[in-house]
Amino acid sequence: MFGSFQQALKGGDLRNKLLFTLGMLLVFRLGAHIPVPGINADVFAKLLTNQLFGFYDIISGGAFKRFSIFAMSITPYINASIIMQLLTVVIPKLEQLQKEGEEGRKKITQYVRYGTVILGFIQAIGMAIAMGRYPGVLHKPGIGAYLIIAISLTAGTALLMWIGEMITEKGIGNGISLIIFAGIVARIPSGLDTMVQLLKAGTIGFFNILSFVVIALVIISALVAVNEGQRRIPIQYAKRVVGRRVYGGQSTFLPLRVNMGGVIPIIFGMSIMMFPATIASWFPKSGVSTFINTYFHFGTVLYNILYALLIFFFTYFYVAIIFNPADVADNIKKYGGFIPGIRPGRPTADYIDRVLSRLTFAGGIFLAFIAILPNFVIKVTGITSLYFGGTALLIVVGVALDTMKQLEAHLLLRSYEGFVK
Repeated sequence: MFGSFQQALKGGDLRNKLLFTLGMLLVFRLGAHIPVPGINADVFAKLLTNQLFGFYDIISGGAFKRFSIFAMSITPYINASIIMQLLTVVIPKLEQLQKEGEEGRKKITQYVRYGTVILGFIQAIGMAIAMGRYPGVLHKPGIGAYLIIAISLTAGTALLMWIGEMITEKGIGNGISLIIFAGIVARIPSGLDTMVQLLKAGTIGFFNILSFVVIALVIISALVAVNEGQRRIPIQYAKRVVGRRVYGGQSTFLPLRVNMGGVIPIIFGMSIMMFPATIASWFPKSGVSTFINTYFHFGTVLYNILYALLIFFFTYFYVAIIFNPADVADNIKKYGGFIPGIRPGRPTADYIDRVLSRLTFAGGIFLAFIAILPNFVIKVTGITSLYFGGTALLIVVGVALDTMKQLEAHLLLRSYEGFVK
């Protein structure tokens, strides 16, 4: 594997793509240390004991804790993309744009960029005002300070969006995913350092670390298996004679992934579960705040049950949006294909829908389990220095697999053997 990779790097194309990707990720990591003007970073860092703030810090790779220009990370872009996907189903004009090919997708991408800037500015204004309510966080609270913070954060998000698009265009893999991947992985060294300090202090033992490593390996293996798992529905195409040429007559398959929703259902569920904590932070001394902080915070039984149910629901919801069995059945029929034993048209759509529902059920159960996994890992191992959450794990494993496939495609394109002989 390493020999083939080393041989491929001697060629200029793949080597340039890798170097460009690493250079853009280096810019991202440097920007994560550039502070936003008017913020007392030391006072702000103490607020991250709140689970709501801690999640943003995980996604941003520590940039939120420092309140740098990349503090919002690429979250507004993700939200804008999700909203655009939902609107594409609701608004016929956007649905038509999506079907127009490359030009239509370019227009939708442009709308997502505008939406990213708008959502980013709104979110930045909200963050600036919220920070102003905590004494000592802002040096000089006021409208001017709020605008400076909002503009700085929005500009940082726009720059990250541009970096992600450049990586996608000139580098390796999906740039937005790689930015999130780099942010999560960047926290591992500090987590390992904290683990070593706890080991020296006697807070944890070698058995705790061994248990953590074993559980991590098992979960990562399960994630790889589920992400790569798919149900292949056989499709047979009839022979067609056009002029002197014969088309069709071959057998293929329709791949339906077990985890078709990816990490999106977890993001939806976490966004809703964070809403009560946000409300409680607005009214810190009320009875509602006391109830939420007592029975509805991260790790409680009620929180985990509702969180798992939301993820299960959003798994079905998101798959229903991105995959339409009726359209797939019509396309199969249009090109002269059929599923053996199933009539074309409506019966094919019903059959695909039944298979997809069963796969989505298994995928939803797995995602819900992965999402509440950190609670069990912490109780079994006693290690809290390394974040072992479902969202981070899914992103890391998914992006790593996707990047490996991109590199494999480049190697095969250059007539090399690939990673595995």
